[in-house]
Amino acid sequence: MENTPIDKQIVDRLIREFDITDFGKATIRETKAIAAQAEKESGVEFIKMEMGVPGLPASSIGVDAEIAALQSGVASIYADIDGVPELKSEASRFVKAFVDADIAPQGCVPVTGSMQGTYAAFVTAGQCDKAKDTILFIDPGFPVQKQQLVVMGQKYEAFDVYEYRGEKLRDKLESYLGKGNISALIYSNPNNPSWVSFKDEELRIIGELCQKYDVIVLEDLAYFAMDFRRELGNPFEAPFQPTVAKYCDNYILFISASKAFSYAGQRIGVACISDKLYNRKYQGITDRYGMGTFGSTFIHRVLYALSAGVSHSAQYALLAMFKAASDGEYKFLDEVSEYGRRARKLKDIFLKYGFRLVYDNDMGESVADGFYFTIMWPGMTGGELSLELMYYGVSAISLSTTGSMQQGLRICTSFIYPHQYDQLDERMAIFARNHKL
Repeated sequence: MENTPIDKQIVDRLIREFDITDFGKATIRETKAIAAQAEKESGVEFIKMEMGVPGLPASSIGVDAEIAALQSGVASIYADIDGVPELKSEASRFVKAFVDADIAPQGCVPVTGSMQGTYAAFVTAGQCDKAKDTILFIDPGFPVQKQQLVVMGQKYEAFDVYEYRGEKLRDKLESYLGKGNISALIYSNPNNPSWVSFKDEELRIIGELCQKYDVIVLEDLAYFAMDFRRELGNPFEAPFQPTVAKYCDNYILFISASKAFSYAGQRIGVACISDKLYNRKYQGITDRYGMGTFGSTFIHRVLYALSAGVSHSAQYALLAMFKAASDGEYKFLDEVSEYGRRARKLKDIFLKYGFRLVYDNDMGESVADGFYFTIMWPGMTGGELSLELMYYGVSAISLSTTGSMQQGLRICTSFIYPHQYDQLDERMAIFARNHKL
């Protein structure tokens, strides 16, 4: 066998020092830390594919607006817990422009990133009905959302959607919702990490069943409109970002500035609560707080307890970006489509040397090129492959950490630099020679 780019002894020792017995269960942060230390000790650059962090410059529209807000003095003032009124109005308009859904400004609530939004939604949904104490995940998904439930001691169930696309989703979903213990259901669209996108027929199934069983839908749009197979970036023109909002009444859409606007560092997004859900009263909420609708409880009880509001200046940044996008002046998808170009190049290299795509079929279409894709090596588990690639200076997380039942890895395109395509090609050539099929 040819020598690997990274000394195996360095990687193995670092994993022991982190007290990780199964590298397939290593978290994103653990994988990142081990890769960084191995890079430092070996002097060999790692190709980092484990972190889902934007790798493009932040929107200048947002930066300029935030600077102006700071210079105007907002840093000395608490923002209203409900959010800056102008932001709420522009968020409502943005949802209409790109999702074609009508949500009143009242229900468009700024949150400290979508992660805070989902945390608050899990808490609030779990308090609506004592009989409904469980969150359902349509996996694969973002691992930290399950960690949020572990932190708060709340129950969850999950299933991998790999075998249940299209009409097959109906029976599978009903087998969980029919038990009566599910308070809310969550999924991402496009999906992290598979990058498949639910079709309208699947969103209809989700909406109709959640309507039937009175379950709140949490639609995580972290990668808003980033299905680059379709032109989703023209405001107030079809096609729109697909959504469950067309098919049910009780839902929350989570729209983040992190990926679509590359504004991750300022931790800003919006939770857009449907009008009916915002104004709905639940017995569990009344019993706990004495009064209050779902929306007022989400904002004035839960969010207030978590942070007492979102960064004042960042709200002006998001306001400006939403307004420019809805006005047609800011073509945000033109910038983030770079991730699609990176994915195509990376996929070509992996496929060239014998790797295969795990989630490769999106209801008869090829999966879009975007922020993530998934790979496997015949005969290896995801954990084995993630460890083996560390020896080649490539860091990625196992699909098992995302709730997937498939064997393979999540590959993130965001931190790839131009010179690393040649590096990856050289290293995967060595990998292929060392692992002849």
